[in-house]
Amino acid sequence: MLGERGTSPDDLKRAAAACALECIESGTVIGLGTGSTVRPLLELLGSRLADGTLHNVVAVPTSEDTATRCRALGIPLTTLDEQPRLALAIDGADEVAPGLNLIKGLGGALLREKLVAQAARRFIVIADESKRVRRLGTRAPLPVEVIPFGWTTHTAFFEGLGAAPELRRLADGEPYRTDSGNYIVDCRFAKGIADPTTLARKLGRRTGIVEHGLFLRMARTAFIADAKGVRTLSR
Repeated sequence: MLGERGTSPDDLKRAAAACALECIESGTVIGLGTGSTVRPLLELLGSRLADGTLHNVVAVPTSEDTATRCRALGIPLTTLDEQPRLALAIDGADEVAPGLNLIKGLGGALLREKLVAQAARRFIVIADESKRVRRLGTRAPLPVEVIPFGWTTHTAFFEGLGAAPELRRLADGEPYRTDSGNYIVDCRFAKGIADPTTLARKLGRRTGIVEHGLFLRMARTAFIADAKGVRTLSR
């Protein structure tokens, strides 16, 4: 149990990360996600590599931010081109629905995150209880990564799918760009996403859409932390 003193968002993230850390074995190549939930995992992994508890662990980062943090913590890095098969990938999620279907991408790394998760034999999610939903899209928008050229041509398409699309922008008003140089359109669904599988198929067929944040039937395990402890969900 985390107890009353262990219920801050940071405490919950660290508790979930600590459980995921136990799934990492020496001598493996792993994928490491992006965002605030993954950061305590990086710190814990860096400590275990430094004290020798773990050794010969090499990671594929899903963003430049994660890569920078790994270098600072002494976590050796590689690429998917060099290591196309990963033992496991660990990442956070913006929403976790029944069946471990996810929305990801509020951190802006959904394309690389999905590539890394796809390359892993086992994909593990870490999150706190606030990320659990009964229906995807009820709390978080669905991020959709698009190429900058002609991005406005997608607006009517998104609206036709029942979404209210909004281009993600920086504080100065300029469009946010992913590590791959693309834009992200955040699509909000007033009543959530009724049929994620059909929506994913429609988005996948649209020219100019690079990737979307629906991670369906990809995660095998989720460690979900709340004030009482960490619950393990499996598919």
